[in-house]
Amino acid sequence: MTKDDDIQQTPEGSAELWIGAVPSLGPGGRDVFLGLGPHAEEPGARLARLLLDRGHEGEEGVLYLLPEDLAARYERTGDRLAVTLLARRDVLAHSLRARPEEERVLPGALPSDPLDADRVVLLRRELTTGFVPVEQGGEFQPVLLVDHTAGPDAGPEELIALFEEGEAGIAVLNAELLPDRA
Repeated sequence: MTKDDDIQQTPEGSAELWIGAVPSLGPGGRDVFLGLGPHAEEPGARLARLLLDRGHEGEEGVLYLLPEDLAARYERTGDRLAVTLLARRDVLAHSLRARPEEERVLPGALPSDPLDADRVVLLRRELTTGFVPVEQGGEFQPVLLVDHTAGPDAGPEELIALFEEGEAGIAVLNAELLPDRA
């Protein structure tokens, strides 16, 4: 499913980024996955989890989100691939309006998207890989956000198995690709 150079588990264990395939979603192909577990306490991870409620169900266990709700950006620098999760400030404000005050202030702790001041950076993860996201029909392949209940040390194989068993969900996020900065 993955190659060793395609897996990076972050030291804090709050999110993982890897490249692989989910057999039940179709044969072949390689996708970019970002794991989002229940123990991720970073403000951006908490907000990303909240925005998953805005998804529209497709296949069983798969949610599709509008790019205005939650989106991703790929960026290549040499042999590094970065994935950044982005959310619009107005969407966050709307989603947080009935939440406790300590949650409503979370977007203020996040950096602005350097390319769009109306968006904030929720998460950014990088890994070393030769993988380049594929463009088809003018759109880049989506990032698959794996929403799971596994522990912080769960690896890609465990998360894919949880999805296959119906114990994890996948959110499909539209993505853009910045030009290679290498």
